[in-house]
Amino acid sequence: MPYFIEFIDVEKSFGEMKVLDGISFGVEQGETFAILGPSGAGKTVTLTLAVGLLKPDAGRIIVDGQDITEMSERELANIRRKVQLVFQSGALFDSLTVWENVAFPLSDSGHTDADIDSKVEEYLKLVEIEDLAGLMPSELSTGMKRAVAIARALAAQPKAILYDEPTTMVDPLMSQTINKLIRKMQRQLGLTQMVVTHDIANCAEKVADHVALLDKGKFVFIGTIAELYADDHPVVKEFVEEDRIRFQKEKELA
Repeated sequence: MPYFIEFIDVEKSFGEMKVLDGISFGVEQGETFAILGPSGAGKTVTLTLAVGLLKPDAGRIIVDGQDITEMSERELANIRRKVQLVFQSGALFDSLTVWENVAFPLSDSGHTDADIDSKVEEYLKLVEIEDLAGLMPSELSTGMKRAVAIARALAAQPKAILYDEPTTMVDPLMSQTINKLIRKMQRQLGLTQMVVTHDIANCAEKVADHVALLDKGKFVFIGTIAELYADDHPVVKEFVEEDRIRFQKEKELA
């Protein structure tokens, strides 16, 4: 199976701080790949590099068979249609309704009004939020904003969706809903997906085919969830144990 997204020896620094120190990995077409790590580990930087919002200092990034490392903004526009990034905040247009937010990627695509109406309805139903169509973003919870952002990403008809901490700062029920949506996008639409998260039990375990753990700019683990839990690396064991304790506390508080 060919890689849809591939990083080859990618490095990225901000001033004196090296965030990524020569990382290499591949995301197969149609799989969901989760990048784990604590805050500040470089997870979100990895996502932004994958859509060309940042440039690597060294290494190559290949997306859908194209080397995007040196691409211009104009060339990257086509890549960003294929690969949609769902931000942690949702990044919705505050002055537009849910319906209008989802319709936005369709507005300059040559579709008729009837086509746009039909497609928006289809994506809202797929994400199970058709009853929110007339609401403004300010009326939505954090989790619902993310669901709308997923519907808007789908409206661009991408081949891949990247999610930045999709289950952070939402209640357990909404977290479950978002995890189910991510799996549904893979299963029903065959989308390639990348998820960055610090949660194993609350997120990665529920959605990912493969996971990778970032520590000090390098991957200390790449494999399946089962392999992660069985791994002997001290950093992996510590991260897994901290997640287990956090998950247990959250269950007790729920």
